[in-house]
Amino acid sequence: MWGTILSEWLSLILRWLHVVAAIGWIGSSFYFIHLDLSLKPERGLPEGVQGEAWQVHGGGFYRIMKYLVAPSQMPDELTWFKWEAYTTWLSGFALMVVVYYLDADLFLVDKSILDLTPLQAGLFSLGSLALAWLLYEAACRSGLAAHELPFALGGYVFLVGLTYAFTHVLSGRGAFNQIGAIIGTIMVANVFALIIPNQKKIVAALLAGQAPEAKLGKTSKERSVHNNYLTLPVVVLMISNHYPLLFATRYNWLIVAIVLALGPIIRHFFNERHAGRASPWWVWGIAALGMIAIALLSAAGPRDAKAASLPAPPTYAQVEEIVLSRCSMCHAAEPVWTGIMIAPKAVLLDSTDHIKRNARLIGRVAAWSSAMPPGNVTEITADERAVLAAWVASQGL
Repeated sequence: MWGTILSEWLSLILRWLHVVAAIGWIGSSFYFIHLDLSLKPERGLPEGVQGEAWQVHGGGFYRIMKYLVAPSQMPDELTWFKWEAYTTWLSGFALMVVVYYLDADLFLVDKSILDLTPLQAGLFSLGSLALAWLLYEAACRSGLAAHELPFALGGYVFLVGLTYAFTHVLSGRGAFNQIGAIIGTIMVANVFALIIPNQKKIVAALLAGQAPEAKLGKTSKERSVHNNYLTLPVVVLMISNHYPLLFATRYNWLIVAIVLALGPIIRHFFNERHAGRASPWWVWGIAALGMIAIALLSAAGPRDAKAASLPAPPTYAQVEEIVLSRCSMCHAAEPVWTGIMIAPKAVLLDSTDHIKRNARLIGRVAAWSSAMPPGNVTEITADERAVLAAWVASQGL
């Protein structure tokens, strides 16, 4: 019992820390992108200044200037922006260990997709995380990143290909989390492995009375732009585990492909506005079409859905037998599944009243998607999901 309680509270604390750190990191990142794009080259600025911006907030006026590389000498005080990113990744990785690795049989593995042991799934997750980052880093350092459009298209195909592979190895929930973790790792590694080291080299040059290399700022800016366009997709992927019609349906990898495309397109709209250029309103038309496509894809049902109609409308007795044999060991007043002390989300499915009251929820997580049982640990069949779907439909829900 105490192991379950400690695990639950640790998950809560880590999730809270992760969200707070991410808000700080994403907020400061978005602010500086906006600031950078809104700078205006005015007359009378100090030597080496690229531009300035006037802003008002909280009743005060701010005049902000950006040096193209660095000022001629180091200021007495300098604020660094790095721990928001580091804390986001460290808390996120710890959360992944607590939720996905320690409970891999529930959230990372789906034996109907591939029969992996928890250890195999965890090693696959760690290995693909490291390998994906190394490939991205190698591509950037090879000079490919200098060709923005081909690099962006290649990166998009790379991430979509990874997603497709993950959905054929891990559970849908695990696959979405894995691709989100890879993108988040790339973003934080950009800060840790390149942006901050380059800034330290610039500071060291200033302290030594030398002129910093211009390429240090240029490459840092390049990685910052990558992070800017990856932010919106990774946010969707990180919250997707709450939405089974996204991760537990037949075309879940295509849904990720659309999200990976829509995120940068939406960021483009704001970047253009912040730069003072004409607003590309066409972005919202594409975003609307993308969301409609996601809705249609999510309605396709789970991967093993039965397309043929049942020979006869299912009876409640059939439904009750399926729910009691596949769901009630966890969703009961006194769960019997090892490690489950309280019914998840306080949903009870151990009586006629409870089953009928939660019919819509049963449809969403066990008939129209394969989110439940997690990892299909109770081995519900496609035929049984079809029975549940037909019964829910017969209830007019």
